[in-house]
Amino acid sequence: MNIEDFKYDHPDRDVAAFKRAVANKLIYAVGKDPFAASPDDWLHATALAVRDQLVERWMGTTRAQYAQKLKRVYYMSMEFLIGRTFTNALLALELQGTVKQALADFGVDIQALSEREPDAALGNGGLGRLAACFLDSMATLGVPGMGYGIRYEYGMFRQRIVDGQQVEQPDYWLTRGNPWEFQRPEVTFRVRFGGHVQRREGIHAPYGAANWVDTHDVLAMAYDTIIPGYGTQATNTLRLWSAKATEEIDLSAFNRGNYMEAVESKNHSENVSRVLYPDDSTPSGRELRLHQEYFFVSASVQDLLRRYLRNHTTFDDLPDQVSIHLNDTHPVLAVPELMRLLIDEHNLPWDTAWAHTQKVFSYTNHTLMHEALETWPVEMFGRILPRHLQILFDMNSRFLAEVTQAHGHDVELLRRLSLIDESGERRVRMAYVAVLASHSINGVSGLHSELMKQSIFADFNSLFPERFNNKTNGVTPRRWLAQANPPLAALLDARIGRGWRRDLTQLQALRPMAQQPAFVRAFRHAKRENKLRLANWVDEHLRIDIDTDALFDVQVKRMHEYKRQLLNVLHVVTRYHRILADPTAGHVPRVIVFAGKAASAYQMAKLVIRLINDVAKVINEDERVGKLLKVVFLPNYSVSLAEIIMPAADLSEQISTAGTEASGTGNMKFALNGALTIGTLDGANVEMRDNVGAENFFIFGNTTPEVAQIRASGYHPRGIYEADPELQRTLDSIRDGLFSPAEPARYQQIFDALVSWGDHYLLLADYASYIEAQAKVDALYRDADAWTRMAILNVAGMGEFSSDRTIAQYAHEIWKTRPVALGPAAEAATVSSAAPR
Repeated sequence: MNIEDFKYDHPDRDVAAFKRAVANKLIYAVGKDPFAASPDDWLHATALAVRDQLVERWMGTTRAQYAQKLKRVYYMSMEFLIGRTFTNALLALELQGTVKQALADFGVDIQALSEREPDAALGNGGLGRLAACFLDSMATLGVPGMGYGIRYEYGMFRQRIVDGQQVEQPDYWLTRGNPWEFQRPEVTFRVRFGGHVQRREGIHAPYGAANWVDTHDVLAMAYDTIIPGYGTQATNTLRLWSAKATEEIDLSAFNRGNYMEAVESKNHSENVSRVLYPDDSTPSGRELRLHQEYFFVSASVQDLLRRYLRNHTTFDDLPDQVSIHLNDTHPVLAVPELMRLLIDEHNLPWDTAWAHTQKVFSYTNHTLMHEALETWPVEMFGRILPRHLQILFDMNSRFLAEVTQAHGHDVELLRRLSLIDESGERRVRMAYVAVLASHSINGVSGLHSELMKQSIFADFNSLFPERFNNKTNGVTPRRWLAQANPPLAALLDARIGRGWRRDLTQLQALRPMAQQPAFVRAFRHAKRENKLRLANWVDEHLRIDIDTDALFDVQVKRMHEYKRQLLNVLHVVTRYHRILADPTAGHVPRVIVFAGKAASAYQMAKLVIRLINDVAKVINEDERVGKLLKVVFLPNYSVSLAEIIMPAADLSEQISTAGTEASGTGNMKFALNGALTIGTLDGANVEMRDNVGAENFFIFGNTTPEVAQIRASGYHPRGIYEADPELQRTLDSIRDGLFSPAEPARYQQIFDALVSWGDHYLLLADYASYIEAQAKVDALYRDADAWTRMAILNVAGMGEFSSDRTIAQYAHEIWKTRPVALGPAAEAATVSSAAPR
């Protein structure tokens, strides 16, 4: 092809050009007359025009990465909670003003338009949002990479609250199409399940190649989304896989009149990418989850090897050109899949394939809880992935033989290290597979990384101490301050310049401003604007009137017992009783905000949601309380809703049992937006406290060593209950039906879990300390200037918690890659470079 003959129009960035671009998209891409166009049509046309602004830099970045022979990072995650793309793209391109004016000339309101875009339903909570922040930072820093995941059609679920209870509904976020994605039907891979294995005799025996035969297959088709960097021409790609049937229809069955049978196979195949996290309370749900995990890693590993082989004839350079990062245990099947492809499809000897594998993979652990570390029954695993089970058995056999040679025949050590848990039902330990196969294993906060080495991976740490390290999480300041909090962002721009978007440590310049009365007033005014925005949202959607002068006390996160939303409820009920006992005691008015989804099969978490809503109903309707206390549960928590909630928060609740939260990133987003934290010394709370100053943090509760000591010495929560009259009154009112008069015993289970059944997460042990800390919160909030000064110091101390810093550490210390060079010289060198699709 003669590139000189290939001409196209470069999209301009001025208002007139953008108006023309939107008009062209509306007419020729959306196919709508502007007089008949709906708001969704305008959004689609505008999104396509904005996307055009990204395509050239996307292609240029990819060409440059290959021309410069950069090592590429493939970030594998079951979740990418990217939120809305429209506003994020405008921010990255710095086109907000241009697009706003262009749309205004057409009589279209950009704010109303942006709110029409659904959140991409590709994740659940912190894991998926972290992955999205990391993609943003990788692009901003020029780290050559690609995210791999699943293009879920329905995402997790849309949460409705009906009679106080969570009701799950399908979240079909693709109803109106997705203008941001590029369908790649030519990038399709066959993913196999079931069947059986035939060893090939004489080829690198006994750990040689095999034939995997008689499988039932699914096709994985790629959909690409551009991930733009901020303040750079660099971009990256999020590639998501959608399941397609190998045959669209059984025509013979159709011709016989069996119409359902004709499409049954197609529907069964395509279920793999329908829903995020199927209900795993049933065997079929668990099997579908295993199918999902293998589906996306198989397609991804096939794809990245294809891309590698476009420029290489052997696998000698694979560890220098490819880094595969496993975001938690969900993608760990990529390890046996890479081994299978290298051995079975490309005929590498086991030792060579294994050496490459251990240099290519790295793994981030996100939990210390054994029940959350994925394991799969050997029977199920072998039935669905027989070749992979065989590879894992071979890995395990060789590994345990090496341990025996080095440490003797220590049966207990071998049992603890084995990739197969032999106690009870035999199960494959996926986290152990990740640790054995990875050259780097990192935790996500200083505390978590140390506990990880001391507890769940203690034996592996003694064998491979050089593999373990810490990379404390961070959040992108682009979305979580510049985009989510326009009033504060504008104030920061005016006082310290715009550089904090790429260098968050510049927030340190705010420290002396905490003593400047004019800045304190301006900061408080920005907070008030954000509180008013949330109050308007609550009024519009829930018809609850909340007082913006009240302290906004917020806990928004996935519903789980270890995150202890229930401890927060105990404080709410205690506060309610105190107000009723003495309404004139000078109580600080509070609005207590909850939001979060409970997994569909997690009955206790769903019961806590119902309790929150029952408590809210009683308190909000009690005229004796008035404005002193309001409780709201915001349904269907999402990234876009978080962007409204977090800037409005005065107090951030980070109250997990010490030693259970790996890091948390909500804690960082709240503090970055000027909320003070009440929390335990858990996860990244420890490092946040150190950076903002212990005097600017409300710490309470037992520490991790104290929690361990309490559990080891025998914990008796009933004794705490009986010794504390206020706690007793709080729990009794919940048990006896004060908040559920139509069904007095509704919350007996919650009372029993805390008082009689062991209180596993030590809510009662931390209750008194928590109530005391809340009193300190009240005392400080009464002094508006003192509160605001402390909030400013929290923002100033958050420079360390940018995902840019985290990704720079990953790139330098784990992935060993360097940024792409862009600019005129680099672009000239890449003109003739072929970049794989």
